[in-house]
Amino acid sequence: MSPVTNTMSSDTLLRVEHLSMKFGGLMAINDFSFEAKRGDITALIGPNGAGKTTVFNCITGFYKPTMGMITLNQRSGKQYLLERLPDFRITKEAKVARTFQNIRLFSGLTVLENLLVAQHNKLMQASGYTILGLIGIGPYRREAAAAVELARHWLEKADLIERADDPAGDLPYGAQRRLEIARAMCTGPELLCLDEPAAGLNPRESAKLNELLQGIRADTGTSILLIEHDMSVVMEISDHVVVLEYGQKISDGTPDHVKHDPKVIAAYLGVEDEEVEEVIATVEQLEGGAN
Repeated sequence: MSPVTNTMSSDTLLRVEHLSMKFGGLMAINDFSFEAKRGDITALIGPNGAGKTTVFNCITGFYKPTMGMITLNQRSGKQYLLERLPDFRITKEAKVARTFQNIRLFSGLTVLENLLVAQHNKLMQASGYTILGLIGIGPYRREAAAAVELARHWLEKADLIERADDPAGDLPYGAQRRLEIARAMCTGPELLCLDEPAAGLNPRESAKLNELLQGIRADTGTSILLIEHDMSVVMEISDHVVVLEYGQKISDGTPDHVKHDPKVIAAYLGVEDEEVEEVIATVEQLEGGAN
């Protein structure tokens, strides 16, 4: 499918409109809409089972939504309707990269080799899909050298350069998380989707993750969309937070706005709908006392 005519504002990278996803009789996502701005870190949060990963799967092509439109606006001005693209074209053409809740490294390959695998497509193109790649001459030699240079660049950024020749499976858990992100960045994404990148990390590892993500945003302008349960990570690095509950959006705004939204507080405390007014009154009372 060719890019569509650009109708989005230049500062909007991703627009999700009226997204719904139904599995049999279960409506996992119901009329969900939000925008992610270019260069922002946008967090998608909510209680377990809220539908966050389902939204990710729709954006990255693993699921085709029952209804809705998912539009990505590249820096070049090209615009893609992601719900109409197969997953490999979302990665290759629309420039969307992703990590998963469960680490998916090639544990038997070295740390450096994992990043070279991410550049397989351009290396194959440079080889002309012939034996040039085996004998290493011509354009392939130049592209291979550039691939190693790019891999080493992201290993430096992820503080993993000293482990470049070690098997990826030998890395500590937090380092494996950073390696996955470095591997995704080797594809040159405009949108980096991270599914619970801080899951299982200790405070020191979370701090290194925050540093890496903020560096990616500052150095490359890559927009980041993340699902995260660690609120310390969300509140420290996010520009924009969207909250889901039972497949529906209940809040959308800055981290400070969302943190004080009574509907969000009620959702995370597991409060019933009829008790929301009581939560609102309590929050307003506390804020009044603070002032």
